[in-house]
Amino acid sequence: MNTLPSSPRIAFAASDRPDALAARDTLAKRYKSFPVEEADVVVALGGDGFMLEMLHAQIERHAPVFGMNRGSVGFLMNEYGEEDLLDRLSKTVRTIIHPLEMRAWTSDDHIQSGLAINEVSLLRQTRQSAKLRILVDGRVRLEELSCDGALVATPAGSTAYNLSAHGPIIPLNSRMLALTPISAFRPRRWRGALLPHDSEVCFEILEADKRPVSAVADNYEVRRVRKVEVRERRDIALTMLFDADRSFEERVLAEQFTA
Repeated sequence: MNTLPSSPRIAFAASDRPDALAARDTLAKRYKSFPVEEADVVVALGGDGFMLEMLHAQIERHAPVFGMNRGSVGFLMNEYGEEDLLDRLSKTVRTIIHPLEMRAWTSDDHIQSGLAINEVSLLRQTRQSAKLRILVDGRVRLEELSCDGALVATPAGSTAYNLSAHGPIIPLNSRMLALTPISAFRPRRWRGALLPHDSEVCFEILEADKRPVSAVADNYEVRRVRKVEVRERRDIALTMLFDADRSFEERVLAEQFTA
């Protein structure tokens, strides 16, 4: 349900692409523009990466973000248009996203944390495969996974890196997470798991000095980790706005029928 004011205060934000910057200037002249910290809604102009950046920026303020594609893929974005923006905003539907929290223990015994809207991924740093032990809610589920890496994806992120790694697409209201291997070597036939959203996943890196692994929460990377814990932060709610005839739920459903 859309709860924006009838005349919302809009902040226009753009990526550094020339067409995104030009679109921001055009829209700011046509519609009254407010600073982000005063806005009821943020209109993000760019691609999917910029949309994630804007959502991360709203973790404290919780202002909804309406993206318009001035990038490449634009799966998280609406179509760009300069006409009837206020009318479009009044008819949008909301998608609520709960991010993942990553806690990573490094080889020098520091703990670093980050939030991920799409996924937390572990990746080998050298030519040698990573070796991971996987625990779910404190119980060992996989004693040793030899692989390029592994990831935990939110429903919103299940169509991104997770899908490229042959993980499942998860409906947004399913209250589940995807645990997906990346180029698994042993056990070769393990394809991952679907987990309840309140599961806590722990990765223990085996032979961490010989086979270094990095952990990445969206675009925040921690190098040479020894252990990584991942859990959903249900107490954090981020809001994306979509045109009513092309909701994010519909896009996720349609993606499952894309050849």
